[in-house]
Amino acid sequence: MTVRRNVTPWASAALVLTALLATSCAREKDNDARPAASSSSPTAHGYVEGAKEAAEQQSRLILNDPADGDSRVLDLITGKVHKTAGIEGANRLGTDGRFGYFQTSDGTHVLDSGAWTVDHGDHVHYYSAAIRNVGEFPVSRRAQVRSDVVVTAVTDTAGKSVLYDRSKLEKGEIASSRTLPGTYTGAVVPFEEHLLAFADEGDAAQLVVLDRKGKRVASPDAECETPRGDAVTRRGVVLGCADGALLVRAEDGDFTAEKIPYSEDVPTQERATSFRQRPGSDTLTAPAGDNAVWVLDVTEQTWTRVDTGRVVAASTAGEGSPLLVLESDGSLHGYDIATGKHIARTERLLTGKKPAGTDDSAPVIEVDRSRAYVNDAQGKKVYEIDYNDDLRVARSFDLDIEPVLMAETGR
Repeated sequence: MTVRRNVTPWASAALVLTALLATSCAREKDNDARPAASSSSPTAHGYVEGAKEAAEQQSRLILNDPADGDSRVLDLITGKVHKTAGIEGANRLGTDGRFGYFQTSDGTHVLDSGAWTVDHGDHVHYYSAAIRNVGEFPVSRRAQVRSDVVVTAVTDTAGKSVLYDRSKLEKGEIASSRTLPGTYTGAVVPFEEHLLAFADEGDAAQLVVLDRKGKRVASPDAECETPRGDAVTRRGVVLGCADGALLVRAEDGDFTAEKIPYSEDVPTQERATSFRQRPGSDTLTAPAGDNAVWVLDVTEQTWTRVDTGRVVAASTAGEGSPLLVLESDGSLHGYDIATGKHIARTERLLTGKKPAGTDDSAPVIEVDRSRAYVNDAQGKKVYEIDYNDDLRVARSFDLDIEPVLMAETGR
Protein backbone atom coordinates (compact mmCIF):
# COMPACT_ATOMS: atom_id res chain seq x y z
CA MET A 1 0.00 0.00 0.00
CA THR A 2 1.35 3.41 -0.94
CA VAL A 3 0.68 6.63 0.92
CA ARG A 4 -0.74 9.67 -0.78
CA ARG A 5 0.74 12.96 0.29
CA ASN A 6 -0.80 15.90 -1.54
CA VAL A 7 -1.24 13.88 -4.69
CA THR A 8 -4.64 15.17 -5.64
CA PRO A 9 -4.48 17.28 -8.78
CA TRP A 10 -5.79 20.29 -6.95
CA ALA A 11 -3.47 20.03 -3.94
CA SER A 12 -0.77 22.39 -5.23
CA ALA A 13 -3.35 24.94 -6.16
CA ALA A 14 -4.92 24.51 -2.75
CA LEU A 15 -1.66 25.44 -1.03
CA VAL A 16 -1.50 28.68 -2.97
CA LEU A 17 -5.19 29.33 -2.53
CA THR A 18 -5.02 28.78 1.22
CA ALA A 19 -2.25 31.33 1.55
CA LEU A 20 -4.27 33.85 -0.42
CA LEU A 21 -7.44 33.11 1.51
CA ALA A 22 -5.67 33.46 4.83
CA THR A 23 -4.84 37.02 3.80
CA SER A 24 -8.36 37.73 2.56
CA CYS A 25 -9.93 36.16 5.64
CA ALA A 26 -7.82 38.35 7.89
CA ARG A 27 -9.25 41.41 6.17
CA GLU A 28 -12.84 40.48 6.93
CA LYS A 29 -14.83 42.31 9.58
CA ASP A 30 -13.63 42.04 13.15
CA ASN A 31 -16.84 40.37 14.28
CA ASP A 32 -15.91 37.34 12.14
CA ALA A 33 -12.89 36.66 14.36
CA ARG A 34 -12.99 35.34 17.90
CA PRO A 35 -10.83 37.08 20.53
CA ALA A 36 -8.06 35.03 22.10
CA ALA A 37 -8.37 34.41 25.81
CA SER A 38 -4.92 35.70 26.69
CA SER A 39 -4.37 38.35 24.06
CA SER A 40 -6.02 41.45 22.75
CA SER A 41 -5.22 40.28 19.20
CA PRO A 42 -8.01 38.44 17.36
CA THR A 43 -7.51 34.79 16.48
CA ALA A 44 -7.29 33.83 12.83
CA HIS A 45 -10.55 33.82 10.90
CA GLY A 46 -11.87 30.28 10.68
CA TYR A 47 -10.05 29.18 13.84
CA VAL A 48 -11.44 26.03 15.47
CA GLU A 49 -10.19 25.18 18.93
CA GLY A 50 -8.45 21.80 19.11
CA ALA A 51 -8.35 21.29 15.34
CA LYS A 52 -5.57 21.59 12.79
CA GLU A 53 -6.21 23.52 9.59
CA ALA A 54 -4.80 22.11 6.37
CA ALA A 55 -4.30 23.25 2.80
CA GLU A 56 -6.24 20.34 1.31
CA GLN A 57 -9.30 18.29 2.07
CA GLN A 58 -8.69 15.89 4.98
CA SER A 59 -10.62 12.90 3.65
CA ARG A 60 -11.25 9.89 5.85
CA LEU A 61 -13.30 6.70 5.48
CA ILE A 62 -15.43 5.35 8.32
CA LEU A 63 -15.61 1.55 8.08
CA ASN A 64 -17.60 -1.06 10.01
CA ASP A 65 -18.21 -4.80 10.09
CA PRO A 66 -21.72 -5.29 11.55
CA ALA A 67 -21.08 -8.95 12.37
CA ASP A 68 -18.58 -8.33 15.15
CA GLY A 69 -18.82 -4.55 15.48
CA ASP A 70 -15.22 -3.83 14.50
CA SER A 71 -14.88 -0.23 13.29
CA ARG A 72 -12.01 1.66 11.72
CA VAL A 73 -11.27 5.13 10.35
CA LEU A 74 -8.94 5.18 7.35
CA ASP A 75 -7.04 8.45 6.89
CA LEU A 76 -6.76 8.90 3.11
CA ILE A 77 -3.98 11.47 3.41
CA THR A 78 -1.57 9.42 5.52
CA GLY A 79 -2.91 5.94 4.78
CA LYS A 80 -3.08 5.21 8.52
CA VAL A 81 -5.90 3.07 9.88
CA HIS A 82 -7.32 4.06 13.29
CA LYS A 83 -9.21 1.65 15.54
CA THR A 84 -12.39 2.91 17.19
CA ALA A 85 -14.81 1.47 19.72
CA GLY A 86 -16.85 -1.46 18.49
CA ILE A 87 -20.39 -0.85 17.20
CA GLU A 88 -22.22 -4.15 16.80
CA GLY A 89 -25.32 -4.76 14.72
CA ALA A 90 -25.15 -1.65 12.55
CA ASN A 91 -27.38 -2.00 9.51
CA ARG A 92 -26.79 1.43 7.96
CA LEU A 93 -24.07 4.08 8.06
CA GLY A 94 -24.67 7.69 7.11
CA THR A 95 -22.63 10.86 7.40
CA ASP A 96 -22.99 14.61 7.24
CA GLY A 97 -19.38 15.18 6.22
CA ARG A 98 -17.92 14.91 9.72
CA PHE A 99 -19.96 12.58 11.91
CA GLY A 100 -20.75 8.97 11.14
CA TYR A 101 -24.25 7.79 12.11
CA PHE A 102 -24.49 4.03 12.73
CA GLN A 103 -28.04 2.70 12.72
CA THR A 104 -28.51 -0.20 15.16
CA SER A 105 -31.50 -1.90 16.75
CA ASP A 106 -30.88 0.11 19.94
CA GLY A 107 -30.53 3.54 18.37
CA THR A 108 -28.12 5.62 16.35
CA HIS A 109 -24.47 5.64 17.41
CA VAL A 110 -22.51 8.82 16.65
CA LEU A 111 -18.81 8.80 15.77
CA ASP A 112 -16.78 11.97 15.21
CA SER A 113 -14.39 11.14 12.36
CA GLY A 114 -12.26 14.19 13.16
CA ALA A 115 -12.27 15.51 9.58
CA TRP A 116 -14.48 18.19 8.07
CA THR A 117 -14.73 21.16 5.72
CA VAL A 118 -16.14 24.61 6.50
CA ASP A 119 -17.53 26.31 3.40
CA HIS A 120 -17.62 30.10 3.55
CA GLY A 121 -19.06 30.44 0.06
CA ASP A 122 -16.12 32.12 -1.63
CA HIS A 123 -13.54 29.90 0.09
CA VAL A 124 -13.26 26.86 2.35
CA HIS A 125 -11.31 25.72 5.40
CA TYR A 126 -10.15 22.12 5.89
CA TYR A 127 -9.78 20.69 9.39
CA SER A 128 -8.63 17.56 11.18
CA ALA A 129 -8.87 16.58 14.84
CA ALA A 130 -8.94 13.53 17.09
CA ILE A 131 -11.38 10.73 16.33
CA ARG A 132 -13.83 10.06 19.16
CA ASN A 133 -17.05 8.28 20.00
CA VAL A 134 -19.79 10.72 20.91
CA GLY A 135 -22.67 8.52 22.09
CA GLU A 136 -26.13 7.53 20.89
CA PHE A 137 -29.36 9.11 19.76
CA PRO A 138 -32.08 7.00 21.43
CA VAL A 139 -34.19 6.50 18.33
CA SER A 140 -35.32 3.64 16.14
CA ARG A 141 -32.97 1.80 13.81
CA ARG A 142 -34.47 3.42 10.73
CA ALA A 143 -34.13 7.00 11.93
CA GLN A 144 -33.15 9.56 9.29
CA VAL A 145 -30.41 11.99 10.29
CA ARG A 146 -29.87 15.33 8.53
CA SER A 147 -27.58 18.19 9.60
CA ASP A 148 -26.42 21.69 8.94
CA VAL A 149 -23.82 23.69 10.88
CA VAL A 150 -26.26 24.49 13.72
CA VAL A 151 -28.60 21.54 14.27
CA THR A 152 -28.89 17.83 13.59
CA ALA A 153 -32.44 16.64 12.95
CA VAL A 154 -33.22 13.01 13.78
CA THR A 155 -36.58 11.75 12.47
CA ASP A 156 -37.88 8.35 13.51
CA THR A 157 -40.15 5.99 11.58
CA ALA A 158 -43.23 7.42 13.30
CA GLY A 159 -42.44 10.89 11.93
CA LYS A 160 -41.32 12.46 15.21
CA SER A 161 -38.23 14.65 14.86
CA VAL A 162 -35.77 15.69 17.56
CA LEU A 163 -33.24 18.49 17.08
CA TYR A 164 -29.76 18.15 18.56
CA ASP A 165 -27.31 20.96 19.19
CA ARG A 166 -24.56 20.60 16.60
CA SER A 167 -22.04 22.59 18.67
CA LYS A 168 -22.48 20.07 21.49
CA LEU A 169 -21.80 17.18 19.13
CA GLU A 170 -18.58 18.89 18.09
CA LYS A 171 -17.56 18.93 21.77
CA GLY A 172 -18.34 15.24 22.16
CA GLU A 173 -21.73 15.68 23.84
CA ILE A 174 -25.26 14.71 22.86
CA ALA A 175 -27.81 17.31 23.92
CA SER A 176 -31.29 17.53 22.42
CA SER A 177 -32.52 21.07 21.99
CA ARG A 178 -36.19 20.28 21.34
CA THR A 179 -38.70 17.82 19.94
CA LEU A 180 -40.72 19.22 17.07
CA PRO A 181 -44.50 19.23 17.49
CA GLY A 182 -46.46 17.03 15.10
CA THR A 183 -45.26 14.29 12.79
CA TYR A 184 -43.79 14.44 9.31
CA THR A 185 -43.31 12.15 6.33
CA GLY A 186 -39.70 11.38 5.54
CA ALA A 187 -36.63 13.22 6.79
CA VAL A 188 -36.74 16.71 8.29
CA VAL A 189 -33.99 18.63 6.47
CA PRO A 190 -32.23 21.69 7.97
CA PHE A 191 -31.84 24.37 5.32
CA GLU A 192 -31.11 28.11 5.42
CA GLU A 193 -31.71 28.47 9.17
CA HIS A 194 -35.04 26.66 8.81
CA LEU A 195 -36.36 23.11 8.49
CA LEU A 196 -37.97 21.53 5.43
CA ALA A 197 -40.57 18.84 6.04
CA PHE A 198 -43.57 17.11 4.49
CA ALA A 199 -46.87 17.24 6.33
CA ASP A 200 -49.59 14.72 5.46
CA GLU A 201 -52.48 16.79 4.16
CA GLY A 202 -54.82 15.00 1.78
CA ASP A 203 -53.70 12.58 -0.91
CA ALA A 204 -50.20 14.03 -1.20
CA ALA A 205 -47.70 15.37 1.30
CA GLN A 206 -47.50 19.16 1.56
CA LEU A 207 -44.11 20.84 1.75
CA VAL A 208 -43.80 23.07 4.81
CA VAL A 209 -41.05 25.34 6.12
CA LEU A 210 -40.53 25.41 9.90
CA ASP A 211 -38.44 27.63 12.10
CA ARG A 212 -36.03 26.00 14.53
CA LYS A 213 -38.77 25.84 17.17
CA GLY A 214 -40.99 23.82 14.88
CA LYS A 215 -43.42 26.63 14.05
CA ARG A 216 -44.70 26.62 10.47
CA VAL A 217 -43.53 29.85 8.83
CA ALA A 218 -44.18 29.09 5.17
CA SER A 219 -46.05 26.63 2.97
CA PRO A 220 -44.79 26.80 -0.62
CA ASP A 221 -47.42 25.69 -3.10
CA ALA A 222 -45.87 22.27 -3.58
CA GLU A 223 -47.22 18.77 -3.04
CA CYS A 224 -45.27 15.55 -3.26
CA GLU A 225 -46.74 12.11 -3.69
CA THR A 226 -44.76 9.41 -1.87
CA PRO A 227 -41.77 11.57 -0.86
CA ARG A 228 -38.53 9.60 -0.66
CA GLY A 229 -34.93 10.75 -0.95
CA ASP A 230 -33.29 14.14 -0.48
CA ALA A 231 -30.02 15.87 -1.28
CA VAL A 232 -28.50 19.27 -0.56
CA THR A 233 -26.91 21.01 -3.55
CA ARG A 234 -25.56 24.48 -4.13
CA ARG A 235 -28.76 25.34 -5.96
CA GLY A 236 -31.08 24.19 -3.21
CA VAL A 237 -32.51 21.05 -1.67
CA VAL A 238 -33.78 18.26 -3.93
CA LEU A 239 -36.67 16.19 -2.58
CA GLY A 240 -37.74 13.03 -4.41
CA CYS A 241 -41.39 12.52 -5.36
CA ALA A 242 -43.35 9.90 -7.31
CA ASP A 243 -43.43 12.08 -10.44
CA GLY A 244 -39.90 13.50 -10.21
CA ALA A 245 -38.42 15.88 -7.68
CA LEU A 246 -38.91 19.23 -5.99
CA LEU A 247 -36.13 21.81 -5.97
CA VAL A 248 -36.49 24.04 -2.91
CA ARG A 249 -34.64 27.34 -2.82
CA ALA A 250 -34.41 30.25 -0.41
CA GLU A 251 -33.73 33.87 -1.26
CA ASP A 252 -33.99 36.75 1.20
CA GLY A 253 -36.01 34.57 3.53
CA ASP A 254 -38.52 33.51 0.87
CA PHE A 255 -38.82 29.81 0.06
CA THR A 256 -39.89 28.52 -3.35
CA ALA A 257 -40.37 25.01 -4.69
CA GLU A 258 -40.14 24.04 -8.34
CA LYS A 259 -41.03 20.64 -9.77
CA ILE A 260 -38.49 18.79 -11.91
CA PRO A 261 -40.72 16.14 -13.49
CA TYR A 262 -39.70 12.97 -15.27
CA SER A 263 -40.07 13.30 -19.01
CA GLU A 264 -42.30 10.21 -19.09
CA ASP A 265 -44.37 8.00 -16.83
CA VAL A 266 -42.05 5.98 -14.60
CA PRO A 267 -43.09 2.67 -12.99
CA THR A 268 -42.99 2.62 -9.21
CA GLN A 269 -40.03 0.25 -9.06
CA GLU A 270 -37.97 2.52 -11.32
CA ARG A 271 -38.47 5.81 -9.47
CA ALA A 272 -35.56 7.63 -7.83
CA THR A 273 -35.93 7.11 -4.09
CA SER A 274 -32.39 7.75 -2.83
CA PHE A 275 -29.71 10.06 -4.17
CA ARG A 276 -25.91 9.82 -4.29
CA GLN A 277 -23.57 12.64 -5.26
CA ARG A 278 -20.23 14.25 -4.66
CA PRO A 279 -21.00 16.58 -1.73
CA GLY A 280 -21.94 20.01 -3.04
CA SER A 281 -22.38 18.76 -6.59
CA ASP A 282 -25.49 19.67 -8.57
CA THR A 283 -25.52 16.29 -10.34
CA LEU A 284 -27.34 13.48 -8.52
CA THR A 285 -27.65 9.77 -9.22
CA ALA A 286 -30.26 7.21 -8.21
CA PRO A 287 -31.00 3.63 -9.25
CA ALA A 288 -33.71 3.39 -11.93
CA GLY A 289 -34.75 -0.17 -11.18
CA ASP A 290 -32.22 -2.97 -11.42
CA ASN A 291 -30.53 -2.22 -14.74
CA ALA A 292 -30.38 1.54 -15.15
CA VAL A 293 -29.43 4.73 -13.31
CA TRP A 294 -31.11 8.13 -13.16
CA VAL A 295 -28.88 11.20 -13.43
CA LEU A 296 -30.53 14.42 -12.30
CA ASP A 297 -28.84 17.61 -13.49
CA VAL A 298 -30.14 20.17 -11.01
CA THR A 299 -28.69 23.11 -12.96
CA GLU A 300 -30.44 22.15 -16.20
CA GLN A 301 -33.36 20.57 -14.32
CA THR A 302 -33.28 17.45 -16.47
CA TRP A 303 -33.44 13.71 -15.83
CA THR A 304 -31.31 11.33 -17.88
CA ARG A 305 -31.76 7.57 -17.76
CA VAL A 306 -28.59 5.59 -18.45
CA ASP A 307 -29.03 1.91 -19.23
CA THR A 308 -26.35 -0.17 -17.52
CA GLY A 309 -25.74 -3.67 -16.33
CA ARG A 310 -27.29 -4.87 -13.09
CA VAL A 311 -26.72 -2.04 -10.60
CA VAL A 312 -25.18 -2.55 -7.15
CA ALA A 313 -24.18 1.11 -6.54
CA ALA A 314 -23.83 4.32 -8.54
CA SER A 315 -22.53 7.86 -8.17
CA THR A 316 -20.77 10.62 -10.08
CA ALA A 317 -18.57 13.61 -9.42
CA GLY A 318 -20.69 15.63 -11.85
CA GLU A 319 -19.35 18.51 -13.94
CA GLY A 320 -18.38 16.42 -16.96
CA SER A 321 -17.19 13.39 -15.00
CA PRO A 322 -18.39 9.89 -15.89
CA LEU A 323 -21.27 8.10 -14.27
CA LEU A 324 -19.74 5.42 -12.02
CA VAL A 325 -21.67 2.17 -11.67
CA LEU A 326 -20.62 -0.81 -9.61
CA GLU A 327 -22.31 -3.74 -11.32
CA SER A 328 -23.09 -7.30 -10.33
CA ASP A 329 -20.03 -8.57 -12.22
CA GLY A 330 -17.93 -7.03 -9.41
CA SER A 331 -16.38 -4.37 -11.66
CA LEU A 332 -16.71 -0.60 -11.66
CA HIS A 333 -17.99 0.76 -14.97
CA GLY A 334 -17.89 4.27 -16.41
CA TYR A 335 -20.58 5.75 -18.66
CA ASP A 336 -20.78 9.00 -20.56
CA ILE A 337 -23.83 10.68 -19.08
CA ALA A 338 -24.76 12.65 -22.20
CA THR A 339 -24.69 9.71 -24.60
CA GLY A 340 -25.10 6.73 -22.29
CA LYS A 341 -22.05 5.15 -23.90
CA HIS A 342 -19.97 2.70 -21.88
CA ILE A 343 -16.47 4.20 -21.75
CA ALA A 344 -14.41 2.35 -19.12
CA ARG A 345 -14.28 -0.64 -16.83
CA THR A 346 -12.02 -1.89 -14.05
CA GLU A 347 -11.01 -5.46 -13.41
CA ARG A 348 -13.20 -7.28 -10.90
CA LEU A 349 -13.00 -5.43 -7.57
CA LEU A 350 -15.42 -7.45 -5.44
CA THR A 351 -14.05 -10.72 -4.11
CA GLY A 352 -17.33 -12.43 -3.20
CA LYS A 353 -20.59 -12.80 -5.05
CA LYS A 354 -22.78 -9.89 -4.07
CA PRO A 355 -26.33 -9.76 -5.45
CA ALA A 356 -27.29 -6.59 -7.22
CA GLY A 357 -29.51 -4.16 -5.39
CA THR A 358 -29.46 -1.22 -3.01
CA ASP A 359 -29.83 -2.99 0.33
CA ASP A 360 -28.05 -1.40 3.26
CA SER A 361 -25.13 -3.82 3.30
CA ALA A 362 -24.36 -3.57 -0.41
CA PRO A 363 -21.02 -1.99 -1.42
CA VAL A 364 -21.03 1.75 -2.04
CA ILE A 365 -19.18 4.27 -4.15
CA GLU A 366 -17.91 7.34 -2.32
CA VAL A 367 -16.80 10.22 -4.55
CA ASP A 368 -14.73 13.30 -3.79
CA ARG A 369 -12.98 15.90 -5.94
CA SER A 370 -10.52 13.58 -7.62
CA ARG A 371 -11.06 10.02 -6.45
CA ALA A 372 -13.76 7.43 -5.88
CA TYR A 373 -13.70 4.68 -3.25
CA VAL A 374 -15.22 1.19 -3.42
CA ASN A 375 -15.38 -1.23 -0.47
CA ASP A 376 -14.79 -4.94 -0.99
CA ALA A 377 -16.02 -6.48 2.25
CA GLN A 378 -15.06 -10.13 1.67
CA GLY A 379 -11.67 -9.13 0.31
CA LYS A 380 -11.04 -6.82 3.29
CA LYS A 381 -10.04 -4.02 0.94
CA VAL A 382 -10.93 -0.52 -0.13
CA TYR A 383 -10.04 0.59 -3.65
CA GLU A 384 -9.20 4.15 -4.62
CA ILE A 385 -10.18 4.91 -8.22
CA ASP A 386 -8.97 7.77 -10.39
CA TYR A 387 -12.18 8.34 -12.32
CA ASN A 388 -10.50 10.91 -14.58
CA ASP A 389 -7.96 8.35 -15.82
CA ASP A 390 -10.06 5.53 -17.29
CA LEU A 391 -10.99 4.26 -13.82
CA ARG A 392 -7.40 3.50 -12.92
CA VAL A 393 -6.94 1.82 -9.54
CA ALA A 394 -4.68 4.38 -7.88
CA ARG A 395 -4.35 2.60 -4.52
CA SER A 396 -5.77 -0.31 -2.58
CA PHE A 397 -5.94 -0.48 1.21
CA ASP A 398 -5.65 -3.81 3.01
CA LEU A 399 -7.70 -3.96 6.20
CA ASP A 400 -8.02 -6.27 9.19
CA ILE A 401 -11.83 -6.13 9.12
CA GLU A 402 -14.54 -6.69 6.54
CA PRO A 403 -15.61 -3.13 5.60
CA VAL A 404 -19.28 -3.92 4.96
CA LEU A 405 -20.33 -0.33 5.75
CA MET A 406 -18.39 2.69 4.49
CA ALA A 407 -18.81 6.46 4.45
CA GLU A 408 -16.40 9.26 3.54
CA THR A 409 -15.93 12.36 5.70
CA GLY A 410 -13.84 15.51 5.51
CA ARG A 411 -15.69 16.72 2.44
